Amino acid sequence: MMNPTTGRGPTGRRRRARAAAGALCLLAGALTATASGTSPVSALTPPVALTADDLTTWQTNGIVWSMAASDAGVVYAGGTFSSVRPPGAAAGTSEQQALNFAAFDAATGEPTGCALSFTLSSGTATVRALALSPDQKTLYVGGQFGAVNGVGVSNIAAIDTATCTPRQDFKVSVTATVRALAVTSDTVYLGGDFNKVAGQTRNKFAAVTTGAALKPWKADADDVGRAVELTPDGRRVLLGGNFFKVNGTTSHALAVVDATTGAVVKGYPAGFIPDTSTVQDITTDATGFYTANEGTGGGVFDGRIALNLGDFAQRWRDTCLGATQAVLVHEGVLYSGSHAHDCASMGGFPDQPRRHLLAQSVNDPKLLPWFPDTNDGIGEPVGPRVMAQTDKGGHHYLWVGGEFTTVNGVRQQGLTRFADGPDTGAPWVPNVSLSTVAPGKIEVNWQTSFDADDGELTYRIYKDGAATPVHTTTGYSLFWDRPQLRWTDTDVAPGETHSYRISASDGTNTSAKSPALSATVTATAQKYPARVLSDGASLYWRYDEGTSTFAADTGSGRNNGFLRNSPAYRQTPAAVAGPSTAIGFNGTNQYAYSNKRHAHPARFSVETWIRTTTAKGGRIIGFGNVTMQNSTQFDKHVYMRDDGRLVFGVYNGGARTITTPAAYNNGAWHHVVATQGTGGMALYVDGKLRASNTSYTVNQKYSGYWRVGGDNLNNWPGRPTSNFFAGQVDETAVYPTALSASTVGAHYALRTG
Repeated sequence: MMNPTTGRGPTGRRRRARAAAGALCLLAGALTATASGTSPVSALTPPVALTADDLTTWQTNGIVWSMAASDAGVVYAGGTFSSVRPPGAAAGTSEQQALNFAAFDAATGEPTGCALSFTLSSGTATVRALALSPDQKTLYVGGQFGAVNGVGVSNIAAIDTATCTPRQDFKVSVTATVRALAVTSDTVYLGGDFNKVAGQTRNKFAAVTTGAALKPWKADADDVGRAVELTPDGRRVLLGGNFFKVNGTTSHALAVVDATTGAVVKGYPAGFIPDTSTVQDITTDATGFYTANEGTGGGVFDGRIALNLGDFAQRWRDTCLGATQAVLVHEGVLYSGSHAHDCASMGGFPDQPRRHLLAQSVNDPKLLPWFPDTNDGIGEPVGPRVMAQTDKGGHHYLWVGGEFTTVNGVRQQGLTRFADGPDTGAPWVPNVSLSTVAPGKIEVNWQTSFDADDGELTYRIYKDGAATPVHTTTGYSLFWDRPQLRWTDTDVAPGETHSYRISASDGTNTSAKSPALSATVTATAQKYPARVLSDGASLYWRYDEGTSTFAADTGSGRNNGFLRNSPAYRQTPAAVAGPSTAIGFNGTNQYAYSNKRHAHPARFSVETWIRTTTAKGGRIIGFGNVTMQNSTQFDKHVYMRDDGRLVFGVYNGGARTITTPAAYNNGAWHHVVATQGTGGMALYVDGKLRASNTSYTVNQKYSGYWRVGGDNLNNWPGRPTSNFFAGQVDETAVYPTALSASTVGAHYALRTG
């Protein structure tokens, strides 16, 4: 049975049983060269029950603001558009007229033939709300329009679903836009911009009978109503919007009222939802209700709130930034449409380009591995605006409408849909790196892959071209968190050369194997990297990878990095002796950042080698709070001025810097180490102390990421022309302690052997 107030299906629908996900297995120590018995992962990571693969769906030429889905598998879409066109068709191609309304087959994505025109004598007509009656015989429509198929109405209409014609017996005047609808067997609840209904005062919310007679129910609000939802028992109405009072009771953006009288049952005091935030949508399941929130300005709340139906108290809230527009529950998962760009405050991804579709357990705000995506599109733009769901032909379908013009990177406007299967998307091909720093073994490191609807993947390692994997394991990853995995091959002998390839599988789909990489087993340890590791490096990137996004950590912490915007790989000669290469950055947009988010390092050392002739300077290495764009908090860094001199800076109520007297942009390799500890700050170049200050013992406290090659340098002394470093970098290490002068000198002395 569909929820009659929204056209959304119940949360307890059956789907095909899926195998339980295999246990996460991150192997830290050496493993022998035998295949493990790890259980295969499932195609979707429970409780996610929908694939991220978008299905072919007809498109609109404008914004879809509202949807409702019937038990018969018909999806109704309303908004601000004038035509629909086939999947993949460019705007203006093969279009069919559809004035702000269209109906589609849920299982095929094609129009059903139900054609209605919502028009306005002057101005732009729009359909902002759709809701089906419990018996599915009537579709109620709200918005801003004056006629349906030429029949006069006033911002609200009722459609006979059997004939797809306006009901002549449902006529009620609403003075302004209707933005939300909820329907029972005898009542239609509406919310919007209006202050009068049927000639009587009704501020922002009202109720009429299914025969269009105004009811005495009152829930007068002082600002726009955007969401109306009935509790499953039908006794309460959940209201959302911009308001600050309902029936004179303080309750900002959210209120629970009596379904018979409109009296406030539960108000939410100032601050529960910040004054700068609103509720855009509400959905329910058997035990709770869930809000989609949008904020403007500083200190906003843009995330989702889960509340209990028993006492209407908060169960959880997330604090992602990026306004949420739509929420919907399916099988214990809250799916949402937003333009989230920063979920760091709740342990998710840091500020970066927007993501538009997310999933969370109804019992936990942690983001689940379901990441299909749209773009922002047209209009404001914000991407998705509305969701609906239904079953047909043995499958469950989630429909999404909005402002977007692409889905999963492919042209698709206004509408898209997802299903519970089949899952057809394979994980990304793993990025692989080999290390022979230690004698008598080859370490196979790889960056975990990404799959848009599965967090846990199975990895198979193939040695020397064999068809059977030599090792199998599983690992968990998300698009912003792709930790490094390692397997150590000890079934080798010094002087032997071996090759390796790795595939990733979600249990149904398997990636191609990674390109073959070869390494020769050494008989003795490489001196420079061995000393770096023995001195306690917590991050050590040697840049020996080729054409990938992966900077492997040679140390035991597997603190790997992402390489951004395709830097120049495998640059030679490297900074130190041995089978090693460097990396080159262009000084414009290329850099590396750590996969792990790190707590504030009170004591630290950063070490790297550089070679450059740049006259524009740039940030070489440092700490920042953002990964995919310039940081808003940034210090603990070494940068080069335009004149080639090096600056080491931390922030403590102001910029605290020390600067080398000489320049180092002469085209030669230079060893750079910066330390801060109880003895203050020190900056070493080529094994010798070049600048220091014993007073600067404190740096700015925030969690962040180590970045190499570029980041923000706004307002720092001697700020160079460029934030990004143009030159080669090699052997980058970070330590949780301040290295001594003798240790720094010893590292430099080992550069040739």
